[in-house]
Amino acid sequence: MPVPVFRVTGLTKIYDTGQIRVHALAGVDLEFYEGEFTVLLGPSGSGKSTLLNILGGLDTATGGHVWFREQELTGLGDRALTAYRRDHVGFVFQFYNLIPSLTVRENVALVTDIVDDPMPADEAVALVDLTPRRDHFPAQLSGGEQQRVAIARAIVKRPQLLLCDEPTGALDYQTGKLVLEVIERINRELGTTAIVITHNAAIAGMADRVLHFGDGRIQRIESNERKVAPSALSW
Repeated sequence: MPVPVFRVTGLTKIYDTGQIRVHALAGVDLEFYEGEFTVLLGPSGSGKSTLLNILGGLDTATGGHVWFREQELTGLGDRALTAYRRDHVGFVFQFYNLIPSLTVRENVALVTDIVDDPMPADEAVALVDLTPRRDHFPAQLSGGEQQRVAIARAIVKRPQLLLCDEPTGALDYQTGKLVLEVIERINRELGTTAIVITHNAAIAGMADRVLHFGDGRIQRIESNERKVAPSALSW
C-alpha cells in the first residue's frame, strides 16, 4: 500500500479583502504519497498555489486539516512551521531568487548551514548537471541554468518534499523541458515526493497522478501507469 505523506481533509482558504471574500480553496480532500510525482493543473485562480503554500507551511488554512505524516500542520505556530519548512521542504518557484554576488556553488552551499545532514554542495550541483558552471555567477547563466541552480539549492538539504510552483513559467519550452527532466530525475533517483504546479498540460505524462483544479476544488484526478520522459512529450 502507498504510504501517505500528506492527508488533506475539508481544506478551505478564504481571503477577505474587506470588500470581497475570495474562496481560494472550497473543501479539498486528498492524499499525496511517498515518492510520488504529482502535477497540479488548472487556470490561474483555481487554488493550486494556495494548496501548495499550505502544504509547504507558507500559508495557513481557514478550515479543514492537513497532516504531514503524523504531524498536523493546521494550527501550528510560526516557529513550528519554520522548523517544518527547514527540515522537510524544498521549494522551487517561477523566479530563481539567487544571490547575484555568489557563485553557483556558493548559492547552493548557503542552505547547508541551516540543516543537520545536507549533501555536499558539489553533489547537488552535479545532480542538476551544472558541474562545469559551478564557479559562475547567476548573471553568467541562462534562465534554465539559473532554475537548475534553484533546484540544487532546494535539494541540497535532502528534503522529503519538493514543491514547485510554475518552475518553467519564465522559460521557453525547450529550456523548460530540461528543467522538468531534472525535477523528474530528483524524484526518481532520490525518492523525493514532488508536487509541481503548471498551466501546461503537456507535462502531465511524466507524473504519477494529475490533479485538475477549478474554482478551489479538485475537478478530476488522472493516474498514469508509467512515467513518460519529458523529451517525449508534445509541447
